[in-house]
Amino acid sequence: MESDKFLIAGKHYLSRLLVGTGKYKDFKETQTAISESGAEIVTVAIRRTNIGQDIKEESLLDFIPKEKYTYLPNTAGCYTKDDAIRTLRLARELLDGHNLVKLEVLGDPNTLYPNVVETVEAAKVLIKEGFDVMVYTSDDPIIAKQLEDIGCCAIMPLASLIGSGMGILNPHNLEIIIDNAKVPIIVDAGVGTASDAVIAMELGCDGVLMNTAIAAADNPILMAAAMKKAIESGREAFLAGRMKKKFYQADPSSPTSGRIKE
Repeated sequence: MESDKFLIAGKHYLSRLLVGTGKYKDFKETQTAISESGAEIVTVAIRRTNIGQDIKEESLLDFIPKEKYTYLPNTAGCYTKDDAIRTLRLARELLDGHNLVKLEVLGDPNTLYPNVVETVEAAKVLIKEGFDVMVYTSDDPIIAKQLEDIGCCAIMPLASLIGSGMGILNPHNLEIIIDNAKVPIIVDAGVGTASDAVIAMELGCDGVLMNTAIAAADNPILMAAAMKKAIESGREAFLAGRMKKKFYQADPSSPTSGRIKE
C-alpha cells in the first residue's frame, strides 16, 4: 500500500521485502529476480561479490544500479568483530561513504548461527563510527533489546537457520521481540517459501530479508514475484487484524439461513 511505508535510518521505503544478491546463476538472473520482487533494498556480501574491488571482473553495480536500489553491504563470512568492522569500513569506501550496513558475526560454520557477544561489540564500534547498523542476531529477546539500546537502526532475528528453508520456527520469540521494539524488526534467515513470508508479516514483523528462498527455487523469477505478493498480503492481514480463534466453538456465518421451519 502506498501509504504504508516503513522507515529505516531516516529513509522511507514502499517494499518491505529485502533481498540478497548471492546464489543466482549469474548477475542477469539476479537483476531479473530482484526486479520481479519489487525490493528496494538489496544486500550484498562484500567478501564474495564484486562491487568494484576487481575492476577486471563483472560488477554487480552494472546490473543493480545504486541509483535505483539501496545497497545493504553485509559481513557474511565474518567470524570475529574485527573482521566484520574491517569489511564494513571497506564497503563504505567502495560505495562512496555509504553508511547503511548489515552486521552479522557468525559463530559456527555449520549452522551459521550468530555469535551475539562479538556482534554486540562490533555494533558498538560501528555505531560510534557513524554507521547505520542493521543487525543479524538470534531470536533472544534480551539480546535484541540490547542491540536496539546501543543504537542499531533495525534488528534482524533469525526465524530458523540461514539457508535452511525451515520456515518460522520461533513465532513466540519473534512476537516478544516485536512487542518490545521501537525500531523495525526484520526476519532474516529461514524463509523457504511464500507462506513463510506471510506468517512473518502476520506476526507483525516490519519486513523480511531473504536470498536462498528465491535463488534456490526451481524458477527464481517466479518465486521472486510470489514473495512480493506474500509480503504484501501478510502485511495487509496484520493491519486488518485477524478474527479471534474460538476453540471448540462453531460460529456459522448465517446462523438462521436455510433452517427449515416446523
